[in-house]
Amino acid sequence: MTRTVGQSRDGDGGGVVDVEGVLGWARALPGVIVETVEEGSDAPPAAWGDSFITYDPDGNAEPGRWQPFATVVTSDYPGFDTASRLDRPGVFRVNVSAGRQLFAELLGYPPAEARAADVDHTAADVWLPHPVYAAQGWVCVVCPGPATAGRLRVLLEQACTRAAARYRER
Repeated sequence: MTRTVGQSRDGDGGGVVDVEGVLGWARALPGVIVETVEEGSDAPPAAWGDSFITYDPDGNAEPGRWQPFATVVTSDYPGFDTASRLDRPGVFRVNVSAGRQLFAELLGYPPAEARAADVDHTAADVWLPHPVYAAQGWVCVVCPGPATAGRLRVLLEQACTRAAARYRER
């Protein structure tokens, strides 16, 4: 697993964003660790290439023992999460723990009312309830672009702030 912190590849926040652009925004946030699962690791092959974004200002949390506040996934998880059809070339999904209030603000309904069957999770550049974790207040966007990139950057900052508050409460 590749663990990086403090490196930034920053765009304008309002155009088409690739995986490295999203990870660059995350790396620029204070106290954030980005871990990317490497091919050949002990993780399931479906997770190879996926990135987990967590708040760990001390940099001493054991890998796998933290809860990410955002993830960037690049492939389907057969039998678990295939709704976004991430098997298509160049397609990835950013998942963010938005919480109930921001979830409702973005989607127009609370997490408890999210119905995966009512959503086209393959749609790009639109805010969607997470296909598995919507009830926990997670939102996602497939291939962020002009309609979502600016808000995505802000949402990552807000999720980091919430994660930092939880960290301080421990």
